[in-house]
Amino acid sequence: MSPQITPVPAETRQLIESRLASIASEQNIKILYACESGSRAWGFPSPNSDYDVRFIYVHSLDWYLKLDEDRDVIDLPLEHSSAGILDLGGWDLRKTLRLLGKSNPVIWEWLQSPICYHDEKLLRESREVFDPFYSPIAACHHYLSICRNTMSQGLNESTVKIKKYFYMLRPLLAAVWIERYRSIPPMELEPLLAALDDRLDIKCSISELQERKQNTDEQVPIPRITMIDQFLESEVSRLQEPAKLLPTGGGDKDKLDAFFCQSIIQ
Repeated sequence: MSPQITPVPAETRQLIESRLASIASEQNIKILYACESGSRAWGFPSPNSDYDVRFIYVHSLDWYLKLDEDRDVIDLPLEHSSAGILDLGGWDLRKTLRLLGKSNPVIWEWLQSPICYHDEKLLRESREVFDPFYSPIAACHHYLSICRNTMSQGLNESTVKIKKYFYMLRPLLAAVWIERYRSIPPMELEPLLAALDDRLDIKCSISELQERKQNTDEQVPIPRITMIDQFLESEVSRLQEPAKLLPTGGGDKDKLDAFFCQSIIQ
């Protein structure tokens, strides 16, 4: 049985929430939503995995009423803390909605993260506006591209870091999910593995690797696993044609504009 999502320790959660409050004060912003976006939310952390905290924020109205647009992302250096390494970064709401309007799948991943640090509910309660923009064809190509790029970097030697396997497998299985269900794939690996119920050999191999990752330094290389290598190669190749036939999104830009205006004048 595959490991489940591990709760964030109370002291670590308090530290992250405190850092988010400090960032909001220092940057003069309001954080609408903050979540875990990396391996801890995906369900395959290592003992030394970073905390990958991503947040969506909004400025006051006057920030948006200027001829020149200021920087719309907050990138912070890695922070070493008693809880581990904190990797914090955020997107302004306007940037977020622009990317959502282009069907960027990252937004939907954040909004369904199983580990949430701050939630004004404004974004989660507006899914009826957001979800029509989700484009299965764009999302499937997005995940296949991530998988192919990681394969080209990670499968060129006789060994590979455990985390690299998961950085290939999760997006590939997300693409398989989209091909099969034409819907937003789960963020966590566990439900994605259900797509392999007819390939129990592969599913078991991945589950064993997942358990191994939870007890191993993710930077330590391991010998390549032929079964998983072949699965990655064959599925990436197989999905090329089906991906071209998937539907596009069709959201209402006027509703997205209205949501943005409502958000910045509150």
